[in-house]
Amino acid sequence: MVTGLHGAHAVITGGSSGIGLATAAALGARGASVSLVARDESRLRKASVSLKSRGYSVRTAVADVSSQEEVAAAFAGLVSVAGPCDVLVTCAGQARPGEFLSLDDEVFRRMVEVDYFGTLHAVREVAPSMVRRRSGSIVAISSAAAVLGIYGYTAYAPAKFAVRGLMEALRDELNPAGVHVACVYPPDVDTPQLAEENRWKPVETAAISGTIRPMAAEAVASAIVRAVERERYAVYPDRSVALLAALGPLAAPFLRRMVDRRVRHARRA
Repeated sequence: MVTGLHGAHAVITGGSSGIGLATAAALGARGASVSLVARDESRLRKASVSLKSRGYSVRTAVADVSSQEEVAAAFAGLVSVAGPCDVLVTCAGQARPGEFLSLDDEVFRRMVEVDYFGTLHAVREVAPSMVRRRSGSIVAISSAAAVLGIYGYTAYAPAKFAVRGLMEALRDELNPAGVHVACVYPPDVDTPQLAEENRWKPVETAAISGTIRPMAAEAVASAIVRAVERERYAVYPDRSVALLAALGPLAAPFLRRMVDRRVRHARRA
């Protein structure tokens, strides 16, 4: 567990924009010292300037989270400056929708490398120290697509289901050691990633999700901080996703029929 966020060292992968940047700001507002990890140095620099202008303690490291070597080097450098990681939030990820028969093999591979292994590499860097200290919080961003697979996400959803499985098992292993583990299931969130994702969505996918207004990244960040402070495992920033998770198989037949209707309508249109 984390006994208060003031003075804690929080590391956020994918911290240069979107949910990651919003989470860094929310943790900084609680008095945490934040470290941002991302692969785009220019975005990292801008994010750092923005956070420092609010008076937050910030440092950055460039790394592609799909590379275990780059993640290890980035975390080692950050820890040497700011001390052991007290809170890890893995926000780095990619979503590349598309129809199964049209997607290249590389898309499936990249989703697993970034979304799953990108999470795993970061967790592997901080978990041993947290267990030794019997303190810490590990938060992974999964997706509503890990609650129910959706048309157009045959590459993305399996990677996020893998994150879900990792965190469920990890929670049971690390809880006795005093380490808090959480998994977040956001719906569409208004971020640069969503704008890029929308470029690739099949019309059927857009018809399924197009009626749902994306959440603000700040709302997801608030849910993450509350989960750390209250030591919650499953985090559903959106009520509809929470309801879907609660009903589970009972709701699946109804939802599948709804999806089928929307797909048929989109194809006719």
